Amino acid sequence: MTRGDGGQNLLGNEQGELLGLIRTQELLAARRVDGAEQFFTRANDFGFSKGPEETLKFWDKEKVLGDVVWVIRKFRPDVIICRFPTTGEGGHGHHTASAILAQEAFAAAADPTRYPEQLKYVQTWQAKRLLWNTFSFGTVNTTAPDQFKIDVGVYNPILGKGYGEMAAESRSNHKTQGFGSARQRGQAFEYFKTILGDAPKDDLMDGVNSTWGRVNGGEAIRAEIANIRKDFDTDHPENSVKALVALTDKVDRVPDQYWRTQQTKVLHDLIASCAGLWFESYANEPIYGLGENIPVTTQVIIRSDIPVEVQSVSGNDEDATLKNVTLKNGVISSFNCTISAHQITQPYWLVDPHPIGMYSTAYLDETGKEEQKTLPENMRDSVNMMLNIADKSILFQRPIVYKYVDPAKGEIYQPVVVAPPVTANIESKDYIFNNNQVQPVKIKLKSFTKAAGSIRIKPMDGWKVEPDKIDFSGKNKGDEWSAVFTVRPTENKPKVTTLQAVVNANGKDFSMGIHEIKYDHIPNITLFPPSETKLIDLDLKIAGKKIGYIEGAGDLVTDALKQVGYDVHQLTENEILNGDLSGYDAIITGVRAYNVNPRLAIEQPKLLEYVKNGGNLVVQYNNNNGLVTKNIGPYPFNVVNKRVTDEGAKVTVSDPQNPVLNYPNKVTQDDFNGWIQERGLYYVGDIDPNYKAPLQMNDPGEPANDGALIVGNYGEGRFVYTSLAFFRQLPAGVPGAYRLFVNLLSKPKNQLP
Repeated sequence: MTRGDGGQNLLGNEQGELLGLIRTQELLAARRVDGAEQFFTRANDFGFSKGPEETLKFWDKEKVLGDVVWVIRKFRPDVIICRFPTTGEGGHGHHTASAILAQEAFAAAADPTRYPEQLKYVQTWQAKRLLWNTFSFGTVNTTAPDQFKIDVGVYNPILGKGYGEMAAESRSNHKTQGFGSARQRGQAFEYFKTILGDAPKDDLMDGVNSTWGRVNGGEAIRAEIANIRKDFDTDHPENSVKALVALTDKVDRVPDQYWRTQQTKVLHDLIASCAGLWFESYANEPIYGLGENIPVTTQVIIRSDIPVEVQSVSGNDEDATLKNVTLKNGVISSFNCTISAHQITQPYWLVDPHPIGMYSTAYLDETGKEEQKTLPENMRDSVNMMLNIADKSILFQRPIVYKYVDPAKGEIYQPVVVAPPVTANIESKDYIFNNNQVQPVKIKLKSFTKAAGSIRIKPMDGWKVEPDKIDFSGKNKGDEWSAVFTVRPTENKPKVTTLQAVVNANGKDFSMGIHEIKYDHIPNITLFPPSETKLIDLDLKIAGKKIGYIEGAGDLVTDALKQVGYDVHQLTENEILNGDLSGYDAIITGVRAYNVNPRLAIEQPKLLEYVKNGGNLVVQYNNNNGLVTKNIGPYPFNVVNKRVTDEGAKVTVSDPQNPVLNYPNKVTQDDFNGWIQERGLYYVGDIDPNYKAPLQMNDPGEPANDGALIVGNYGEGRFVYTSLAFFRQLPAGVPGAYRLFVNLLSKPKNQLP
């Protein structure tokens, strides 16, 4: 339903759309293990939701339902299984909404009056049944003895592993969620409740003909397949190629286009495998500029005596060039062609701006790319290769990749990227203007082709920018340089303004930066975000200067603090255990630090000693599961799974005289305006009386919760624990979040709570 954009990241500091890109690739990595196909609706994960009503308020229900219907009609499943029920036991509103939409789509996909515009491309489809895979998670058990059940712990001798082992390998690809799993072996039952359609009795596929007998003209094909299987020789699979090639003629005559298309691809791949055919297509470089020609090399080898002739090799935007080259057993042949870098490889769901809760696919509608809808990533440029195998011409396609050898990791495949001619990355995500001072805005430019032109800042009301533009010329591919503009606020400046940089390269305007995400478990991700930043007029006072930061699961808080003038130093274990911490005005632990850093259990006494001697320790939120120590603070409290998901929820000040609300900035109700996604998560409970809880808040219909922020003096210092989502608010440039967070870092002398 979503790409998981609104969750937390245990690997790095990517959030929102960037996290969604990573999780998309993690899902595809999981699919490479289990062999399933992956689809997505255009719904956006906007963060934790406590019910389907809120979820469907942010999602455009009809459009998201249409995406589900499209997938059902295109994929044509016989059985649909929901992970969660419509009744809320799944906890997350997105989970419940997914079940509600699945139930509606089950009927809508078969109704020609629903989404009739889709019927130009697909047909209506009625699945046999809709099931809910019940579960037992924690204290919630929805299974029952009378439910249909199957043993999923079955051992597969062909694979040499059980499905519990395969499932763990698949699930362990979801690394940003911390879903690494142990391989399960032996009997394991899953339970199912029928929601719609016929209930299964003996098998999930009861009543479904899953053989060629379901297809008009398929009985003859089924009989021929039985003969091919009977005659198959594992030592000489090439002996089956002629029979498989002959079978393609029968499959080509199947009247049902769905089965004809699907099974033809399967059959062609099987022929190539049995013949010992291998072929791939590579670009010479990982990234090209828009408009460049991309030279592509295709390598082919046959490792049997099956007669194979390469008839033609061509890019997908050029006419086929006749080759008529006969392949020799064990000898690699290479063929060259060229394609045009005609389109920037921006993820299709990020091409257009989008509101909360929904991605836009207007770009696909405008360009007529219906086949791209609901696919997990952009369709790649490919090479078309016509091979004659055993006197049968068969067309194969191979996506164009970039391949290289890493000395430590071996052969690496990465996607080929098409970039704007010149990208412009603004150095800071936000610029805080605390008074009327001038600030330099540095922009890093990079050329991906030969380029000349200029860069400018779009005019903005209330701000003066100098110079008007900065020219460049003679830039070659790979060149990097910087341009610096000075930005001066005027008297009528708005509180928040978006600054946009525009590059004119070779006569055309572009306003894109470049962002690369690299993790070993997924392919590299490259996108081109808007070349823009925020100018924030903020009345902000700062006390103290030097901050120590202990890394957690990953966040961008340090960048935000540097922007307002703090000197931030990443603390090492040696510095914590053996160094003098008294020089730090405050020490901060990153988000989930007490979940992901086991050494904090050893370092904690030193941190509390720092507090006792006059320091100021600020601990950001942690998950209640997997804490490395329960003694996070000098006095007891418990981290609990409670949160306030409404970013606009009313905040009540219950302790207006508390220093964290008054020094050095006076925090008011206005400072809680404009927050994004949520107020906070994993609040605290069972709070010791030595702490003060100056804020209360709650989602609609729930009691007030005072666990978002607790403050307590200890010895000569102060301890702060906050579950407020500063890791989201500060990078987003929320003014009030800056003012409150600075107060948490600023301990007045001789004025403890």
